[in-house]
Amino acid sequence: MINVEEFKSRLRGSLLHPGEDGYDQARKIWNGMFDRRPALIARCAGAADVISAVNFARDNKLQVAVRGGGHSLPGHSVCDGGVVIDLSPMKAIRVDPAARTARAEPGVKWLEFDRETQAFGLATTGGTASDTGIAGLTLGGGLGWLSNKYGLTIDNLLSADVVTADGRLLTASAMENQDLFWGLRGGSGNLGVVTSFKYQLHAVGPTILGGMVAYPLAKAKEVLRFYREFSKAAPDELTTYAAFLDLPDGGTAAAVICCYCGPIDKGEEVVRPLKSFGPPLQDMLGPMPYTVQQCLTDAAFPAGSYYYNKGGSLPDLTDQAIEVFAEYAAKKPSALSLVAIQTVFGAAGRVDAEATAFAHRRLPYAPVILSQWLDAADSDKNVAWARDFWKALQPFAGAGAYVNDLGQDDEDRIRIGYGINYERLTALKKKYDPENLFRLNPNIRPAA
Repeated sequence: MINVEEFKSRLRGSLLHPGEDGYDQARKIWNGMFDRRPALIARCAGAADVISAVNFARDNKLQVAVRGGGHSLPGHSVCDGGVVIDLSPMKAIRVDPAARTARAEPGVKWLEFDRETQAFGLATTGGTASDTGIAGLTLGGGLGWLSNKYGLTIDNLLSADVVTADGRLLTASAMENQDLFWGLRGGSGNLGVVTSFKYQLHAVGPTILGGMVAYPLAKAKEVLRFYREFSKAAPDELTTYAAFLDLPDGGTAAAVICCYCGPIDKGEEVVRPLKSFGPPLQDMLGPMPYTVQQCLTDAAFPAGSYYYNKGGSLPDLTDQAIEVFAEYAAKKPSALSLVAIQTVFGAAGRVDAEATAFAHRRLPYAPVILSQWLDAADSDKNVAWARDFWKALQPFAGAGAYVNDLGQDDEDRIRIGYGINYERLTALKKKYDPENLFRLNPNIRPAA
């Protein structure tokens, strides 16, 4: 067993203790609800540092939090009293334009990844908020603006380098450690710490047809009924989400957000029904850089706000479910809160449910209810709104949930998050992390 000073001497990066310069900044995460104080923060410079940190935490029986982008809604990126394995300094990105691949380290955020790949007119399915880290989004599945055309982020993952709980560095791909590769694609952070991701890229942009069309909240039911048919009929090039959000000039709107990654002229024909569906409050749908589309919702999710969420799956957007969305969107206690109805259609929905650890390929709607507020005194009413909203949707929900949208009190829903793949994942957990070292995540207990 090594002591703290010996651990520090083995790091190429830095080791931060409480009270040291940089400690308070390093322990802050995107969700302001969490004010945790780890005993140590290992700011890793590379895979060797990650191996040292995993070995130190395991041998000293310390709780581990793994931080990539720090965007975890349930606060998994930081812990009290344990060790944070901070991957945020690991920012290397290498694009191979000829092979249309990119290798990136786990501290990279989607804004950074997209800027590199778009220099070559390339992209892969990434998150819908550019401040999100590539690591957490990928390991949970990866819904994004290109998922109809190119599948989830995990469907574009070619390989990953992983530090397992016993301190080994393994490469997982279709050719090596295939069971681990299967589990990484949707199993969240349960099986190890990924130190490098290799992605397949596609010709996208630099200009796509994107943005949103917003309608008055009074037309919410009509908008969602239209959206239901519009989303089902969308070609693969078009990914669409519905949303309830407050516009900058005030008032909640019902909106449809689109990304069409094919030829602009064809895209304009495809979205014409959306633009002609009644007079909109705002029409912000048109040609734009793909990088702008990726930043479309950034201003709505600033770091440091209080966030609480509920998310799940719907087999259909029924009239009864639409009634619930309209009712609760109209009474959200904070103007900052947002509701999005994400989709799993097209290429993302055609993958077999057992081909990757992400199981929910046949549940096409993935709503997420995101409370956001600024004053801790308002916590109870904002949390209650999200909980009541989700409870009202339960009669229409499918037996599934997007792992990345599970919230801080959703432990009883983790099993449905992994669906039919849960038992296989428990066996993998026993193989790669039998002591459950990596448990700050949508946690899978090792098989007995």
